[in-house]
Parts: sequence; structure tokens; C-alpha cells
Amino acid sequence: MEVGTLGRGLLYVGLGLVGIGGLVLALGQVLDLGNLPGDFVYRGDNVQVYAPIGTMIVLSIVLTVLVNLVLRLLR
Repeated sequence: MEVGTLGRGLLYVGLGLVGIGGLVLALGQVLDLGNLPGDFVYRGDNVQVYAPIGTMIVLSIVLTVLVNLVLRLLR
């Protein structure tokens, strides 16, 4: 693999991560995904455990639909 090709690929991956990070920050201001039904929080004396099961299910469904739509459009 050529160094120029590797550099361009890493640049695209970095820009993609910056875009995804910005999208997550923007959606975090609009949506309150951390407080869905099914998100469990245990607060003990010296410990706090957070299991966002409801949020994980919703994100899994949304991402599955988006990936399938993109793959169908690229086919």
C-alpha cells in the first residue's frame, strides 16, 4: 500500500469520526436518550451503576435501519 493512499484513508476516517462526534453532541442537546424506560440505575452507598438497555435497543434499531438503507442505495 502506498503511503499517500494510507494517509488519505486515515484523513477520511478522522473526518468521519469528527462528523460523528459532532452529530452525537448535537443530538445530545435535542434528545434525552439517557432517560428512556429500560435504562437501569443502581445507586449504592459508594457505587453507581448505569445500564442503558433501553437506549441501546433504540440505537440498535435506528442504526440497523440506516445501514440497510445506505447499503440498498449503494447497490
